Amino acid sequence: MARTDFRLRVLMEPRHGATYDEILALALAVEDAGFEAFFRSDHLLGVDPDDRTYRPTDCWTTLGGLARDTRRVRLGALVGAATFRAPGLLATIVASVDQMSGGRVELGLGTGWYEREHAAFGIPFPGTGERFDRFEEVLAIVTGLWRTPEGGTFSFEGKHFSIDENGAPPRPVQRPHPPVIIGGSGPKRTPAIAARFADEFNGALGGDLRERFAIFARACEAIGRDPEEARRSAVLPVACGTTPAEIERRAAIIGSEFMRTNAAIGTPAEVSDRIGALREAGADTVYLHIYDISDLEHIALLGAEVVPHHAAVAPASP
Repeated sequence: MARTDFRLRVLMEPRHGATYDEILALALAVEDAGFEAFFRSDHLLGVDPDDRTYRPTDCWTTLGGLARDTRRVRLGALVGAATFRAPGLLATIVASVDQMSGGRVELGLGTGWYEREHAAFGIPFPGTGERFDRFEEVLAIVTGLWRTPEGGTFSFEGKHFSIDENGAPPRPVQRPHPPVIIGGSGPKRTPAIAARFADEFNGALGGDLRERFAIFARACEAIGRDPEEARRSAVLPVACGTTPAEIERRAAIIGSEFMRTNAAIGTPAEVSDRIGALREAGADTVYLHIYDISDLEHIALLGAEVVPHHAAVAPASP
């Protein structure tokens, strides 16, 4: 059953990277427009690995800046690569940003998929099976550290990672910990891992969203978890405009034919209809995927003409 507290969020994935000032300007526009959250991708290369104009920024460094420079929107990664950061360090980074934001952070995490990106920055990229094994251990360590009670210690011995009696685990503001988002289109390991660890399951992009949510629900039931404990979300690339020329200009920015095929391209009413279809498929959260981060008028239009029809706005932080 769909939740009544539907959430509409913005996901930034700039085609050519961005500076922090550009990211901040977009995040503030998202906040002013009434969206509930601002998320960014976790990449060091763009869609085109040969793009020499791409400007990489570290995901969690910029989220730390946004934690201090915004006041209301929730912040997070969709999704971070588990290959990028050692699990104990990741737990500490996210907890630090959660403290800096007053408890507005969420951790989206996946196995990592962009092999060329890893090679370009000297980051190991194991095979698919090993990446899933490591991903599962990372989640066990991060959530285990966060859940360790005061005065307790946390230890973990896995095939790839180990923690030796950590008696000073990182302490996020949100308890028991910041929400964990896991998603993807895989029919087996992804939903099984999400059933164990996810506060939100993201059905990714394209394909049968309703079926992906059903597979996740069955994975929850298989381990005795109530599927309704977790949120369900979807990603929707968007190019919205009030004139054909404006729509066409924004649609041209969308990264690939696959993205355009699955995008909401059209007037505010047409974009709202696409969001409504995702809600009917079971999504209680939709991330509007934005590529042109300098087009702040696009955000303002979505805030004025789309957000009021769908989204609940989070209360301001004290």
